[in-house]
This record gives sequence, structure tokens and C-alpha cells, in this order.
Amino acid sequence: MSTKEVFYILPQDVRKKIENVKRIENLQEIRIKINKPLVIYIGENEIITDYIITIEDIKTILQRISNYSIYAFEEEIKQGYITIKGGHRVGICGSCVMDNYKVKTIKNIASINIRICKEIIGCSLKIMPYIIENKEILNTIVIAPPKCGKTTLIRDITKNLSNGINLNMKKIGGRKICVIDERSEIGGCCDGVPQMDVGLRTDVLDNCLKSEGIIMAIRSMSPDIIVCDEIGTHKDIESILVAMNSGVNLITTIHGFGIEDLYKRTVFKDMLDNNVFERAIVLSAEDGVGTVEYIYDFNKKDKLWRR
Repeated sequence: MSTKEVFYILPQDVRKKIENVKRIENLQEIRIKINKPLVIYIGENEIITDYIITIEDIKTILQRISNYSIYAFEEEIKQGYITIKGGHRVGICGSCVMDNYKVKTIKNIASINIRICKEIIGCSLKIMPYIIENKEILNTIVIAPPKCGKTTLIRDITKNLSNGINLNMKKIGGRKICVIDERSEIGGCCDGVPQMDVGLRTDVLDNCLKSEGIIMAIRSMSPDIIVCDEIGTHKDIESILVAMNSGVNLITTIHGFGIEDLYKRTVFKDMLDNNVFERAIVLSAEDGVGTVEYIYDFNKKDKLWRR
């Protein structure tokens, strides 16, 4: 994990406090609020420091993440975050300026949350045999609660499918992939360029609504596979059905605790009725982030593997 891009945007006093923390390689989040102590998350441990954040600290960070032109980043700001080099996400809170019931921008920024982006290379290798059958990619959905590694897993799946992979002594050729990265989390794009390794044959539509991006990708990029994160609206499902009928494979995720959550939510009814997905990977944090609880076969309506 490289944190040089994160340290670059931090004021000197804040940077020194973080650099002196043990196990810095496990840095997860840096929470910065005006007139409040600097808070650091190392793994799952919260460290409340004795350094009190000033308004000047906030101004310095904003100037550095925007290359001293905060107005050039208004599109990102109204989404509530800016992605910096390295794929790290800087979330912001302050006074929202509304226009026609939508956030136009955020001003008087008083708190910042820096989320450290990490790649876990090879984390999908054990589950790859379950989503490739006779050299064909199976439509797969990853189900897990927040902070259980869904995005990290599908990023590594994307890289393996894009580059090609040796599976059971057989070479699986690379596929053309389009990632619809609505929240800039899969590719971690900065200035349109993925900061994460998503593979040789992967294109990324960054900061794009899934419902629109899926259709755009089909029309313009001729992908073999579309990858997106956290589906959950009727428009998402409509676009997924279009993709399926176009012969494009799908890898995606939802928030949930198990396969039952899919069947409980009416928004997913059309998707289930049309047998869109063939595999489900269910994750938890039981034995650490990214624990695979079980792998489900939609055709057999049974678990292929369980922990």
C-alpha cells in the first residue's frame, strides 16, 4: 500500500502525527473535523490523537486535493467526495447548496474523511473456478454487508478476467470488460485514469450512473463482461436485463447478509424471474474482511461450497 499521495495532501503537523503511529501499513481511514481531535483508524482500531484540527488544516487539504482550484472540482464535490492519485477517496461534509432538490455544491467544508484505497492482489483466486465453467464466464453476484470486501473482490475478479488466467491447468483468455464505476471505488479513477489495476482489457466509465452506463457500454465499447457495484434500483435491473439479452456477462454486488436477501427484495424480482445470475458469492467479516461464507448455484438452488 502506498500512502505518499495521502501524505502529500496533509498539513505537516497532521502528517507527523500519523507517521508516528504503529502499524501504519494497516491505515484505513483518517477523520478530520474542525476543532476536534484527529482520529485515525488502523485496521479496526480507532486512535484519537491529541492534535486538534484547525480551519487552516482543512483549507490546506482542500487546496492540495484540488491543485489550488477547488472550483474545478465542483462536479466531484457535489457527489460528496474527490478521488486523488492512488485511488484514495476524500469524503467531505459541510453546508449543501441545493438547486431543484439536488445538491449543487458543498461549501463551508468542516469535516473530511480520507479512506485509504487498498488492492489485495489474488484475493479472488480461490473463487475463480466457481465463476468460470468450460471457459465460459458465469453471471455472478457478490452479496455482503458493508466493509466486507465486496468491491475489493470484484476488482480482483475483473483484473483476472481481463488479463486472462490459468485455471485447472487451462489458459482462460482475457475478456473485454467495461466497469461502470458509479462511485469511483472499483477503478479509483483520478482524472479519468484508473489508479487500481483492473486489467489489460478493461475500460472504466467513471462517476457514471449504472443504469445509464450499462447501456452506454453496450452501445459503444462492445464488452464481453460488464462489472458494476451495488445494484439496487429498478433502473439498474432494467439495464441489467438489457445487458443479459445482448449476450453480455455480468459481475456485480449488492448489500446483504445472504442469498435470502435477494429473494426478499421486490426490486430484484424481475432479475430472479429471468434467471440472470448463475452464481452468488456471499461474504462476511467473520474471520476477517473478505471471508467467503458460501458459494451458491442459482440453477441447482443449492450451495456449491461453504466455510
